Amino acid sequence: MNVIPKPVIGISCGDLNGIGSELIIKTFSDNRILEFCTPVVFASNKVINFYRKSIPEVNFNYYNTKDFSRLNLKQVNLFNCWEEETALNPGQLTDIAGKYAVLSLQTAVAALKQKQIEGLVTAPIHKKNIQSPEFNFTGHTPYLKNVFGVDDVVMMMCSGNFRVALVTEHVPVAEITKHITKEIIVSKLTIIQKSLQRDFGIDKPRIAVLGLNPHAGDEGLVGSEEETIIKPAIREAKNNNILAVGPYSADAFFARRQHEKFDAVLAMYHDQGLIPFKSLATGEGVNYTAGLPAVRTSPDHGVAFDIAGKNKADTSSFIAAIFECIDIINRRNGYDDNRKNPVRKITAESFARMEDEEIKEG
Repeated sequence: MNVIPKPVIGISCGDLNGIGSELIIKTFSDNRILEFCTPVVFASNKVINFYRKSIPEVNFNYYNTKDFSRLNLKQVNLFNCWEEETALNPGQLTDIAGKYAVLSLQTAVAALKQKQIEGLVTAPIHKKNIQSPEFNFTGHTPYLKNVFGVDDVVMMMCSGNFRVALVTEHVPVAEITKHITKEIIVSKLTIIQKSLQRDFGIDKPRIAVLGLNPHAGDEGLVGSEEETIIKPAIREAKNNNILAVGPYSADAFFARRQHEKFDAVLAMYHDQGLIPFKSLATGEGVNYTAGLPAVRTSPDHGVAFDIAGKNKADTSSFIAAIFECIDIINRRNGYDDNRKNPVRKITAESFARMEDEEIKEG
C-alpha cells in the first residue's frame, strides 16, 4: 500500500490581538493532527507563549526552527519571523498588531512561493490595520493574486460538497455593478471549473450562476444586467465546455436547496453568497483561493476581537481549513500525476472479467 507523504503546511498567525494564536495553540495541542501534516507556524515564540498562558488546560509544545530542511516531523515547528518584543493587547485594533500580521503573512507566502511549504492556512487579519504604503490590499485574496502574478483568482467558500464562489469580493455595494462584466464572469467560471476538476476531483462539474437583481431581473423589469451581461457570459462559458446554468434568483435558490444539485454556486457579490453560506455551513466553512499555483485556505470568520484572549475561540472552521488544505494538495498531486502518467481506468465490467479469469486460472 502506497503511503501518502505528509505535506508541510504553513500557518500565518493573523492579527496579534485577535484569536489567531489561540486557534493555533488549541488546534495543534491535539497531536493527532501531526499524523496528517507537518505544520510550520510563522509567528514569534513570545506571542505564542503569551497566549499559551491564557489556555492552561492544553498541552502545546513546539520546535523552534529557521531551517526548512531540518523540520521536526513529529512536532509543531515555529518559524520566528521577528525577535523583538511586541505590545499585545487582545481585542484591540492597533497598528503594531497589523504590522506583524503582515510580516507573518509575507514570510509564509515567500516560503510558499519557494516551495519550502506545500500549502498555507491563514489566520484572520483585520483589513484596517494592515494598510501601509507597502501593503495596500483589502485582504488575503488580492494580495495573493498580486504576489503570484496571476490574472485572476476566485474566493470560494467550501463546506463539504457545498461551495459558493464570488464574482466581486470586498467591494462597496454602490460600486458592485461596475465590476460585473461578461469577461469577468467568464474568467471566474473558467477558474472554478478548473479548480473543481483539479482541486476537488470532479470530472464534469455543474456550476449554478446567480442573478444580480431581485428575481434575477424579471426578464429586464428589475434591472438589465441578467439580459445584457450574465446570460451572454453563461452562453460563452457553455461554448467553452463549462456546464454553467442560470441566472437563478438568489433569494429562492438557497431556500429551495437548489445548491445541492450543483458542485459550486457563483454569486455576484459578497453578501449575496456569504450570508446563505455561513447560515448553512454551520461554523465549519473554509475560504479557499482558487486559481493560484499554490494552495491557500483560511477559516471563514474574522479576528473576533470581542473574545480575543478569553479562551473562547471555536477551532471548528480553522481545523476544517487545515484539512481542506491537506486534501486539496493530495488531490492536486493525484490529478497532476494522472495527467503525466495516465493509467487505464478499470470499470466495474472489466474488474468482473478479471475476477472471472482469476477464478478460471485458480
